[in-house]
Amino acid sequence: MHGLKYDDKKSPEETIMKNINTEKEYREQINQEGLTVGIFTTTWCPDCKRLDMFIDEITQEHQDKQWFTIDRDEFPEISEEQTVMGIPSLLVFKNGEKVAHLHSANAKTPEAVNEFLKDL
Repeated sequence: MHGLKYDDKKSPEETIMKNINTEKEYREQINQEGLTVGIFTTTWCPDCKRLDMFIDEITQEHQDKQWFTIDRDEFPEISEEQTVMGIPSLLVFKNGEKVAHLHSANAKTPEAVNEFLKDL
C-alpha cells in the first residue's frame, strides 16, 4: 500500500486519488484526454510520507486533473520507461504523453508542488 491517507467518510465522488494495481490501469489513466497526475512512490520512502501530509489538500485544489499513485517498486518497468529516478516524483500526462515531471528533490513542500501544477 502506498500510504496516502483517505478519509472513509468521503463519498466515492470525493475520492480523487486512484491507486494503480495493474499496468492496464496505469495505461488507461495516462491515456485520458485531460491532465492526469501520477505520483510515483513507495512504502519505505521518508519523503513520500512527507508528501502524504499535504497531498490531499493539493488534490482538492486541483480537481480539474485526474490523480493516481503507483508504487515504483511494484512497477519498475514503468518507472524506468518514465525516467523516474527518485521518489516521490509527480508526472503529468495527457493523451498518453508525459508533459511534465516534478523530480523528487523538488517535491518536498506544498509550495513547490503547487508551483509546478500552476504552470500546467
